[in-house]
Amino acid sequence: MQFQQLQYFVAVAEARHFTRAADRVHVAQPSLSQQIKALERELGADLFLRARGNITLTDAGEALLPLARRILADADTARHEVQELVQLRRGRVRLGATPSLLTGLLPDVLRAFHDRYPGIRLLIEEGGSHDLVRELARGALDLALVVLPLPTPSPALTTVELLREDLVVVSSPDAPRPGGGRRTVRVPDLEGERLVMFRHGYDLRELTVAACRAAGFEPDFAVEGGEMDAVLGFVRAGLGVAVVPRMIATRSGRGLRVTPLARPGLHRTIALAHRSDVAPPRAARELQRMLLER
Repeated sequence: MQFQQLQYFVAVAEARHFTRAADRVHVAQPSLSQQIKALERELGADLFLRARGNITLTDAGEALLPLARRILADADTARHEVQELVQLRRGRVRLGATPSLLTGLLPDVLRAFHDRYPGIRLLIEEGGSHDLVRELARGALDLALVVLPLPTPSPALTTVELLREDLVVVSSPDAPRPGGGRRTVRVPDLEGERLVMFRHGYDLRELTVAACRAAGFEPDFAVEGGEMDAVLGFVRAGLGVAVVPRMIATRSGRGLRVTPLARPGLHRTIALAHRSDVAPPRAARELQRMLLER
C-alpha cells in the first residue's frame, strides 16, 4: 500500500468523481484509476461502486476512509514537524476551542505566542467539545481546549486541566436585578427568570439546564440557539438573563450587569487535550507550554 494510493483514494472518496479527483491531486485521470485498481488488488476488495456518473464507497471503502485520512493527516503533521526544527521560524499550530474560550481565554495568549513566533501560522477551529474531540481523534487538530468531563471520554486522548472557571449571571442594566436585587443569586432564584440560552451541543447549555433541573425546576427560555456573541447581544437588549463564564462577562461587560452566583455556585473545568499516540508538533508544544504557564 503506497502513500500516494491513499491520497488518490481519499480524493475520489471526497469528490465522488475520478476526473475531478485527478484534477485535485494534479495527476492524469488514467494514472489515478490505475493506482486505485492496484490498491484494490492489494487489499482484495473493491473500494468503489462504479455506476455511470455515480461513484459510491463500498463497505470496504467506508472502513478504509477514516484510516486513510488519519494516515495522511499524521504524515502532514510529520512534514510540518520537520519544517519547524529551524528555531520555530515557520510552521503551524492547529488549535480547536469552544466559542467562549476563543473570546475569553485565548486572545491574550495567542497574541503573546504570535509576538514570540511570528512565522508560525495559527489555524483556529471553533466548535463544541464533542466536535473538537472527534477532530483531534482523526488528526485534524494538534491541540484543543475542551470542557471537562468530555461528552465521550477516550483513552486515545490526553487531557491536562488548565483552569476552573466560575460562572456568573448576566442581565441588562435596565432590567430588574435577578434574585430580587441581592448582590448574589442562587440557582433556585433563576426559576421564573426568562433565560437566553445557547444552542444544543453547547457546553454551557448542558451545564445550566442540568443545574436548574437539580434545583427542582425546568428553565424557561426567552430565546435559544445562539453562540456567545448572540447570547450576550440578546441579554443587552433585555430579552432575558444568561449564565456565562466570569472571564467572558469581564471582557464583554459593557452594557451588562454581572451578578455572581452564591456558593457553591457553578463552575466549569477547562482542559487542554491532544492525542495520546502522537506527540503534538514542536510549535504546538510551545503553545501548550504558554497556555499551562499563563
